[in-house]
Amino acid sequence: MNELSTRPYLIRAIYEWCVDSALTPYLAVKVDGQTEVPVAYVKNGEIVLSLSSSAVRNLELGNEYITCAGRFGGASFNVIVPVGAVIGIFAKENGQGLMFQPEDGPPPEAKSTSPDKQVAQVPRLKIVK
Repeated sequence: MNELSTRPYLIRAIYEWCVDSALTPYLAVKVDGQTEVPVAYVKNGEIVLSLSSSAVRNLELGNEYITCAGRFGGASFNVIVPVGAVIGIFAKENGQGLMFQPEDGPPPEAKSTSPDKQVAQVPRLKIVK
């Protein structure tokens, strides 16, 4: 049986504390291949997102993903952030919140120079017509 991560629960707790305290919740994210954010706003592989009710719509703070819709530079964008990619949640006004170590993503593809060792294959989807 897998142990549940405390990260999504802590994220929700700090978010609720920010809202109850009339503070602006900000989410710091380490961007990777599983993260869907507007790339024009990514700096050094990270992005900081405002989760205020005036900045996002349909916010869902799930156990696996954080999803919402927002506007960036006037264009609408759907945001999908794996909880493991969250590196912090904090209040804009005073900086109080929590920082996390980025979780390890899926293991990288194994590389081998020896012919007797097999190379691990990453699963791929194929469209069949």
